[in-house]
Amino acid sequence: MEEKVFAKGYCFAKIFIFFVIGCLIGTYYEEILWYVRFGEWVDRQGMIYGPFSPIYGVGVAIFVVILGKHNDQRSILKTWIYAALIGGTTEFITSWIADVCFGVIFWDYSKMFLNIAGRTTIPFMIGWGIAGTVLMKVIYPFVSKWLEKIPYKIAHPIYMATVVFITLDLIITYSAFGRMALRDQGVKPFTFIGELYDKIYDDEFMYHKFPVMSPEVK
Repeated sequence: MEEKVFAKGYCFAKIFIFFVIGCLIGTYYEEILWYVRFGEWVDRQGMIYGPFSPIYGVGVAIFVVILGKHNDQRSILKTWIYAALIGGTTEFITSWIADVCFGVIFWDYSKMFLNIAGRTTIPFMIGWGIAGTVLMKVIYPFVSKWLEKIPYKIAHPIYMATVVFITLDLIITYSAFGRMALRDQGVKPFTFIGELYDKIYDDEFMYHKFPVMSPEVK
């Protein structure tokens, strides 16, 4: 009987793992960058539980989803162009959703050079292109092969537990943001769950957990 290979080939497990890697790297990158710029250590996580920044995770996952197939056949120039467009578009859409749906602003680039509606910038897109190219041409092939070497009996249970944890974390986080937006509009909880969110994830907690978040200016 052939032994099972964990995350073999181009599959959801591999995409999810790269999502988690992106979440972790993004958080610590943001925190280090903030420290270098302002001299203070500030939490830059994007989820309530754990050092995860989903904007980076989603960006990395989208890179893998769109560019993972035929990665070895695509030129570096094409990879860079696609990665720049993917990164900039993802950043723009994420900013728009946070602003319009939840009434909060995580970043505002309106005063920066060549910005696009304050949600992303051309220089940042160039940076996304470089990062995406390094990811797909250097990191992805190496990590992909390394993952497939991990014993299935060890890797699969850890992977499943991580999927459950991240899924619950995302649900709780964005439910808390949703409830926060409703509170701002003066909407009272419809159920006991909303009341629980108002007690546990009140505005003080949310602004403490996400210190660089600012309310939308009405």
